[in-house]
Amino acid sequence: MYDFTAFAHVATWVSLLTLTLMEIVLGIDNIIFISITVNRLDPAEQARGRTIGLLLALLFRVGLLLSISWIVSLRTALFTVNVPSVIDHFGVSGRDLILLGGGLFLMYKSTSEIHSKLQGEDDELPEGGGYARLPAIIAQIIVIDIVFSFDSILTAVGLVDNVLVMIAAVIVAMGIMLAFSGAVASFVNRNPTIKMLALSFLIMIGFMLVMEAAHKEVEKGYLYFAMAFSLLVELLNMRLRKKGKVVVLHDSTSD
Repeated sequence: MYDFTAFAHVATWVSLLTLTLMEIVLGIDNIIFISITVNRLDPAEQARGRTIGLLLALLFRVGLLLSISWIVSLRTALFTVNVPSVIDHFGVSGRDLILLGGGLFLMYKSTSEIHSKLQGEDDELPEGGGYARLPAIIAQIIVIDIVFSFDSILTAVGLVDNVLVMIAAVIVAMGIMLAFSGAVASFVNRNPTIKMLALSFLIMIGFMLVMEAAHKEVEKGYLYFAMAFSLLVELLNMRLRKKGKVVVLHDSTSD
């Protein structure tokens, strides 16, 4: 049975707060992917698509938390790969296959979105149609939700040993992300350079997943620092561009 008395301890609440913040940080990737993906839906369905995507992510994460023993078993090698002078008895587990498939899909999807953006295909959608269908978008979201859920749950298991605390943190974090997902999506889609930067981030995350599948651990702190620094630089550029427009407008009206 689950230990509900754990919530009576201060340490438990500290763990809950820490894990909630960690889940929000890890969930930003998911929000960005969902926001960019549902942008291909009819505008009237985009909010619904985001909500369904995040609720599915919540269900996957809670479900995985309730089956932690199965998650741990995914680390067991299913088969080994041995290539003389190249690979020496490399054990491939279920987790490796999930991370590899998810990483490659994320890299492919992000690259395709960048290609579409550069070709101007997003701007060619007719007003009355040409949008993606909701089931197709939800299917893509499900694939990435599964991969991101594994990453999130493995982090939770490493920080907290109480399943109820993990579930509470996931629910709180997902509620916060659901509340701000619309604002994040609007900001990303309203600024083309931010959208391109977000897609580049997703490619980096996909590559990181592939490296983890190859048992090459990548320090996530470095990755998130690079992402935060790049975002800060772009926000400064946006401020300068906006200031330049104001200056130009002022000069034109003063003549």
